[in-house]
Amino acid sequence: MNLLVPDKIFLTKGVGRHKEKLSSFEMALRDAGIQAVNFVQVSSIFPPNCKLITREAGLKLIHPGQITFMVMSRNDTNELHRLISASIGMALPADPSSYGYLSEHHGLGMTDEECGDYAEDLAAQMLATTLGIPFDEDSSWDERQEAWKLSDKIVKTTNITQSAIGQRGVWTTVISAAVLLINTEGNGSPVKEPEKAAVIREPEKLELIKEPEKGK
Repeated sequence: MNLLVPDKIFLTKGVGRHKEKLSSFEMALRDAGIQAVNFVQVSSIFPPNCKLITREAGLKLIHPGQITFMVMSRNDTNELHRLISASIGMALPADPSSYGYLSEHHGLGMTDEECGDYAEDLAAQMLATTLGIPFDEDSSWDERQEAWKLSDKIVKTTNITQSAIGQRGVWTTVISAAVLLINTEGNGSPVKEPEKAAVIREPEKLELIKEPEKGK
């Protein structure tokens, strides 16, 4: 059975503006570099043994028209001076054979840092409860982050966040996404030339030398 389990993942973000709402979303996708794929939004598990790669490396592994799974956070506005943000948080366990969490959050009036910290905290909380790590929900994000690092069970938390301020007469859209890549081994590798068939040379024809007739 061929399971659709991603083996690589990359993070990206973008912002777009246009008088049409849908077109502003397209501009944001272009800014993020993922406009040419047919994306399918999925929920928030970072697969076991999945490798986090750079955006540059990830964009080389996607192709126009490809069905591509991603966790996406999106926000938009047509209000002047309205601050919007969209973030993806990530929390990874120390054991790479265990799964981690991805979280989505979008907010109004939140800076990059505020929205990113919130999304990152959400992912870390989900992972902590799965791993049985105790924490105080009323403590600050910094205090919880320090406690989880000391537990040695959570190896990495991070986020990717895009924010923007609305402008007059246009829609503004922001997106952040975690793009999941499936079975990427061999993608982008050069096409192997078929082996040339061996040429079988025909044996040279031997010319028979006739002996001279007797008496001549």
